[in-house]
Amino acid sequence: MFKKLTGILTTALLLSTVTFAQDDLKTFRNFQFSFDRVSGAYAKFNDSLGRMFRSKGLSYPPKDIFIRSFKAQNELELWGRDNSTDEYTLVKNYRICALSGILGPKRWEGDRQVPEGFYFIEEFNPRSDYYLSMLINYPNYSDKLLAQDKVRPGGDIYIHGGCQTIGCLPMTNNIIQELYIVCLNAKLAGQIYIPVHIYPTRFTRSALNFLGREYGQEDEKQRFWVNLKYQYDYFERNHRIMPVMYTPDGEYVYGN
Repeated sequence: MFKKLTGILTTALLLSTVTFAQDDLKTFRNFQFSFDRVSGAYAKFNDSLGRMFRSKGLSYPPKDIFIRSFKAQNELELWGRDNSTDEYTLVKNYRICALSGILGPKRWEGDRQVPEGFYFIEEFNPRSDYYLSMLINYPNYSDKLLAQDKVRPGGDIYIHGGCQTIGCLPMTNNIIQELYIVCLNAKLAGQIYIPVHIYPTRFTRSALNFLGREYGQEDEKQRFWVNLKYQYDYFERNHRIMPVMYTPDGEYVYGN
């Protein structure tokens, strides 16, 4: 009898959790599309995004997307896949139209640096001062531990429109409309965490030579970039992402 009651209670809890999640997504969707910027971007780009994904052999709305950005190249890549056992497929490469700071991670508020590391989209802002924007979860656990100013490591790092920045990843308004809609659709389709990986550069042989030549005396940066490179290399080989964890010192460690 106890097992039966436990089973009934567990089933009821699961059903209520699913219902809550669905209601929460419905509220989120209604809020987003109450803004002309979002509904206008959807009308403008949703059909072409569907054709673009299907041309890559992917379903749309997307089931699972992933963003990679490279500061030195001013590039942001959009990848997609249909389930967690698939490899990611490159969907599109976007141009970042402005950057601030230099190569290297963000370590305090006001350093003008674009972060480097492994993040996810935390918030969608349909009434941004920069047209549309998506907040990434900087500072993450590693950033907080490695910050030079642990009280004020900085924050409010967005992928946004407006083509101007102090530490964010800015796009033209046209591009942010398209990117916002594809990310919004992924969230509405059930992807809770959309990963965003930000690298100083593509870790090619020529880029590594450049980093060694220009930043060879900066041991802290070199160690940090070696740590990032494990994830970069794994993705280049497999088109999959390794789960990310942290050491007590703030270093990234990876699972399989």
